[in-house]
Amino acid sequence: MILEIADFHIQPGQQAAFETALQLGIAEALSQSPGFIRASVQRGVESPERYVLLVEWQTLQDHMQGFRNGPLFAVWRGHIGSFFASPPSMEHFQAVG
Repeated sequence: MILEIADFHIQPGQQAAFETALQLGIAEALSQSPGFIRASVQRGVESPERYVLLVEWQTLQDHMQGFRNGPLFAVWRGHIGSFFASPPSMEHFQAVG
């Protein structure tokens, strides 16, 4: 299992609209992608315009080749892309032990 951690900084005052768009993007794009397991979202307490998206994928290839290079990525970015105050960052993690 691979954990994707994406860090989003959105435009001030857009939290409610972003959260709605994010849930639509998860439902219509992420969850439809082969290899998707689950996703959760956390909003910053000290920085309420910051969100962390945690996505579990079966493999790195499911995310990078299947989702990022497939048609569902455009659907995903169509839902959330206009809210970004800066480009998002993303990394992958793997359990140890």
